Amino acid sequence: MQTKEVLLLLTDRWADWEAAYAIAGINSVPQYTVKTIAVTHEPKVSIGGLRTEIDYTIERYHNFENLEMLILPGGFAWQEDRHDEIANFIRKAQEFHVPVAAICGATIFLGKHGFLDEIKHTGDELELFQKERGYSGENCYVSAQIVVDNGIITANETAAIDFAHTIFGLLKIDTNEEIDAWRDHFKYGMVQ
Repeated sequence: MQTKEVLLLLTDRWADWEAAYAIAGINSVPQYTVKTIAVTHEPKVSIGGLRTEIDYTIERYHNFENLEMLILPGGFAWQEDRHDEIANFIRKAQEFHVPVAAICGATIFLGKHGFLDEIKHTGDELELFQKERGYSGENCYVSAQIVVDNGIITANETAAIDFAHTIFGLLKIDTNEEIDAWRDHFKYGMVQ
């Protein structure tokens, strides 16, 4: 069986904790491998100070048939730049029906590029979306921890566990019962 790829799309000052549960869980099963991708090969330094090597650049990535999911953690850079080249890469991935999972600031990025105009979505606050030129998805915004619609997962900044849980379910890394037990363990603790 060929290992499928899940790409972690990074910008400078990415929010390492927002993707940590998801990428650790995905890398724990043999059918998937998590690889990093960015605009350039320059290592990206997270908000937590982790220096992350980049496996692929978006310009040179063409293996969409083997791509199972694209994960966009939040971070400071999403609102400082339009990242049009990343938006074009996501559009290409969507042509291959690759699900996109975005959390925190990455949801704002999706919103200002029109990805959320006609699908239900969430993020940190509706007002943050409305400040961005290009966003017109107000009627589809849902105040929730996480929303899944039409191949796009969106989550607010406090939803790292729910984000991972939803990703695990979509990728079917285990049975639904085991995935739910994982969420309950990390969300509610060992001692309740």
